[in-house]
Amino acid sequence: MCGIIGCAGVRDTVPGLIEGLRRLEYRGYDSAGIAVLNGDGLERRRVKGKVRDLAEEVRRHPIRGTCGIGHTRWATHGRPSEDNAHPHTDCSGTIALLHNGIVENYWSLKEKLLAEGHVFKTETDT
Repeated sequence: MCGIIGCAGVRDTVPGLIEGLRRLEYRGYDSAGIAVLNGDGLERRRVKGKVRDLAEEVRRHPIRGTCGIGHTRWATHGRPSEDNAHPHTDCSGTIALLHNGIVENYWSLKEKLLAEGHVFKTETDT
């Protein structure tokens, strides 16, 4: 089952997001990711694998922000991969989102958005 965490405050939220995801590891998952807002916009780090892999990715490619979200994904749509890991972003990369559960009518929604010119970088129902 997916795990979701959010943090907002005045100091860097990345350590809190990583720790929160560690505490949710008992739920089982195939990928993990975080997205944070900083002075330059939105930044994400995602991995196929465990929270320890995400922590290492953040160590190698640091990000900071005072507001963020994190997710551990248990695949329901799409194979386990970095591209399918949450959080996902909109076409412009300015909005990050994640969800728990299944969007039952995702295919009809996706077809409509594809017809309108949206580009998807994921196989998921998000």
